[in-house]
Amino acid sequence: MGRPDFEELEVYKLAESLGNQIWDIVKKGDYFTKDTMGKQIVRSADSVCANITEGRSPYNAIRFT
Repeated sequence: MGRPDFEELEVYKLAESLGNQIWDIVKKGDYFTKDTMGKQIVRSADSVCANITEGRSPYNAIRFT
């Protein structure tokens, strides 16, 4: 079984890279920054990849009957 097809998409690779960079930046912040702005931006960045993955799911395909 090969890699899921969404992992081959350039947009997914870019989103994953951006998410990793954001994690690295947020980890360096103080407690207050991590707890307020950090949590929000990390969740936002992570959700980009999650949305791409969900959108590529064969179960989300529009079916006309």
